[in-house]
Amino acid sequence: MSTATLSACPACSAAPAAEDIAARAALKDVKLTLSLPTIHCSACISTVERELNAYPGVHEARVNLTLKRAQVDADAAVSAQELIHVLDQAGYEAHELDPSSAAVTATDRAGRDLLMRLAVAGFASMNVMLLSVSVWSGAVDATRDLFHWISAFITLPTIAFSGQPFFRNAWAALKVRRLNMDVPITLAILLALATSLWETTLSGEHAYFDAALALTFFLLAGRYLDHRTRAIARSAAEELTALEVPRAWLIRDREETQVPVSELAIGDLIRVRPGARMPVDGEIVDGTSELDRSLLTGETLPVPAGPGTGVSAGEVNLTGPLTLRATAVGQDTSLHRMADLVAIAESGRSRYTSLADQAAKLYAPGVHILSALAFVGWYIYSWDMRTALNIAAAVLIITCPCALGLAVPAVTTAASGRLFRKGMLVKHETALERLAKVDTVVFDKTGTLTAGTPVPTNLDQHGRTAQSVALALAEGSSHPLSRALTVALRDRGVEPAALADLTEQPGYGTEAQWNGQRVRLGRPGWAGDAQADGTAAWLSIGGEAPVAFTFADRLRDGAEEAVSGLIGAGLRVILISGDAERAVSDLADRLGITDWTAGALPGDKAARVAALQAEGASVLMVGDGLNDTAALSTADVSISPASALDAARVASDIVLLGGDLSPLPSALITARQATKRIRENFRIATIYNIIAVPLAIAGLATPLIAALAMSASSITVSLNALRLR
Repeated sequence: MSTATLSACPACSAAPAAEDIAARAALKDVKLTLSLPTIHCSACISTVERELNAYPGVHEARVNLTLKRAQVDADAAVSAQELIHVLDQAGYEAHELDPSSAAVTATDRAGRDLLMRLAVAGFASMNVMLLSVSVWSGAVDATRDLFHWISAFITLPTIAFSGQPFFRNAWAALKVRRLNMDVPITLAILLALATSLWETTLSGEHAYFDAALALTFFLLAGRYLDHRTRAIARSAAEELTALEVPRAWLIRDREETQVPVSELAIGDLIRVRPGARMPVDGEIVDGTSELDRSLLTGETLPVPAGPGTGVSAGEVNLTGPLTLRATAVGQDTSLHRMADLVAIAESGRSRYTSLADQAAKLYAPGVHILSALAFVGWYIYSWDMRTALNIAAAVLIITCPCALGLAVPAVTTAASGRLFRKGMLVKHETALERLAKVDTVVFDKTGTLTAGTPVPTNLDQHGRTAQSVALALAEGSSHPLSRALTVALRDRGVEPAALADLTEQPGYGTEAQWNGQRVRLGRPGWAGDAQADGTAAWLSIGGEAPVAFTFADRLRDGAEEAVSGLIGAGLRVILISGDAERAVSDLADRLGITDWTAGALPGDKAARVAALQAEGASVLMVGDGLNDTAALSTADVSISPASALDAARVASDIVLLGGDLSPLPSALITARQATKRIRENFRIATIYNIIAVPLAIAGLATPLIAALAMSASSITVSLNALRLR
């Protein structure tokens, strides 16, 4: 099969008609939000802001590197497509986002909240510990009571504020009649406070204020470190919604008016300019162009479009202006349906039970029963409520929910650090546990196993004259094949031929006059009668037979090593792509993948992943495009390259920071080692409890002994976790 389509010149998308500018000039200034998925450093920020601020009509442009967003204040005459074109010329990918989307303004509120509570608990813990040291050093009577009361006044408001993450999680579990790790933690903290207040009011020798604060501080530290090892996971469904076009040009009475997409209705005529994204599903009624469907279907090359061609929201118009009649708007569009698929898939993944919660189901009831039995036994033995309550609290504290609470974060933090050094960023708190269970790996093709950029494969078969003419024609287009051909021929030192009357035919290619002959570069049939296997652009010179410049998609770095490593480890590897059958089969043969599917739509990918899960497989999905987001969210665990679209990265559990896929097999090994360490930490905590609990029940554990034992178990758990490094 031969595919060769050439798009309009770069200036097309940046040159709106004069009457459009005049019509928009009467409107108020606008605020535009652009997604910049490829920026990664301060130099990117400076370049993007400089290019945007230099554009006529832009008042101010500000870039947020964390969110990969640009906020632009501009005249109403400035459109988002013009700015997108400016950034494209500067080498940066950009997409317009709906500024009302929550995904655009998302911030790390959870991280700031944990850090603030951690700081308060740490400051209070240091002060109370100083008072406790004075008591342990021999303070008695009124002095001891004064120190205990000061400790109480510091501890109570601190616990009320800093302990809220544990209290909320415990209450949420208890409301649905289940237990998690926060239930015994909360009970230990509250019981320590209650017995400490009791002791203080009775002028007792011991109080547990320092232990309660230390427990809170250690657990908050573990959770904050765990949180900071991940990117903030915004909702993929919200990100997809933000990619919907916020405005469209509606044709009424032969006049174009810019209106919010929410005001469009089925049957409306809509003008879509070159470079713009389709705002609705519809059918083209006027105009000839090419469509970039890569975000939705994974097709590597633009496809011709003309009257009668169906289009979907989210596709990009590359060439001439199009007029379409809306057939689906709002929540009925294909893009919105994809967002619904992602949201459903995400809610399914949230039902995964972590190892910590599984341990809590066994640990929490045992601790509570032991503590209750200790209270009942000592009360019957001594008929002293104070003694029985003290011992019950000591049992809860010394059984160390702190060690169990740190068992998972300590390991995941160490494992995440190890993967980060290999170029992988772990986003989700249970990603490593799920990755360790994987037995099936599903790959997307374009942009994942391949770089998504065409590379000429037969330049040596063409003479210098053909190369020179082809270069001159290719430089007049921004089509992916033309850009690839231009780069390759320039690298060879080829100089462009001197052409006259260079023009571009939307959807067909470029043509010009050279030495009195008509020359064309573009689709077969238009450039001349020709057929070829694979992707090609055809060159015809005068009456000569056309010749083909063939192209292939370059493999991503490390793709062969990753696939062979996964197969060698005994995993099942599957390739699912929306690309053409020939391109998919060639890649599968090259990589040794026997199970592959071509022409798959986004829903097909998600359905295949779900079918594998129904067969009992634990699936890892690796993809990069908008068409992969539903499958990424459906899979048990998912990975995207850093070059992936925002929505794909957000839907993924792990992001590859570099362009190399070779760390994938080692990531599975690390995940399995991490899960092994987590289970070892649970065993360490269990053995510790077997030794410590009898001491606490026997009434031999003073507050000092309980605090030292709790710290020792926590340090042991942390040291075991560090073995991953």
